[in-house]
Amino acid sequence: MSAVSEKLAAAREDLESRDGVLIAFSGGVDSSVVAALAHDALGDDAIACTAKSETLPAAELTDATRVAEEIGIRHEIVEFSELDSDEFIQNDDMRCYHCRSMRLGAMYDRARELGIDVVCDGTNASDVGEGHRPGLRAVEELDAYSPLLEHDIEKSEVREIAREYDLSVADKPSMACLSSRIPTGLEVTEERLSRVEKAERLLRTWGFEQFRVRDHDGLARIEVGEEELETALDPDFVRTARDHIEDCGFDHVTLDLHGYETGSVSPETEEPAEAETEDVVSNVFDADYPSVD
Repeated sequence: MSAVSEKLAAAREDLESRDGVLIAFSGGVDSSVVAALAHDALGDDAIACTAKSETLPAAELTDATRVAEEIGIRHEIVEFSELDSDEFIQNDDMRCYHCRSMRLGAMYDRARELGIDVVCDGTNASDVGEGHRPGLRAVEELDAYSPLLEHDIEKSEVREIAREYDLSVADKPSMACLSSRIPTGLEVTEERLSRVEKAERLLRTWGFEQFRVRDHDGLARIEVGEEELETALDPDFVRTARDHIEDCGFDHVTLDLHGYETGSVSPETEEPAEAETEDVVSNVFDADYPSVD
């Protein structure tokens, strides 16, 4: 038996010992593997739960519903608003802590309604070494159970397990909530979240897979994966990106030549100088790519 198979068997056995679990379910690969494991171990006593709020793109909620059906697990949706919290809105370096606390709190409320004591999340063994992760503090404080972390299952192993379960999200890129596109210190507002979601929906429609649209107070900074950068530099694309992403509510549209980078507006990451960004790409974007209505 391989090391991954041993970890998988141990995690499944651990879940089997529970009377029931509710999984904080985003539809990403981590929570999908936890949901598949829990459903495998507990059947109808495992429930996936997705929190719907302004920071969750509508496409991600749709995807989560689809993946839950794929797994065969019961799927619950709870609604709440991070924008009810002044601490979240101010967007300091603890934003993810406040967000995760509220999100998991909503999960525990639903779990209690269903008579379930255990709330699981998708934290894996690779997450704990990835720099500034205040959301993990909320997981610890609220005593959520993280089977992937508990059994030392790393991200690459999570994807391997997802393939064993034949999950369609096995190779899905990580997707942080929309508020992660807003630089630390700039208030999170519904307007900013909405225009980021619209702009990223366009990029997804145009075929990009690894990307972010960062909102620098009305300036859209597009990041794409290195393998997609050549496509993003195509003159037809840049004209279309300028026109249609400005229509989403941005004043200016730029392309970050450093490419996609997780946490590029987090406290630890040095932002590119504003002058450099505008000088390099202010006039680059000007195709016949389809627009999204």
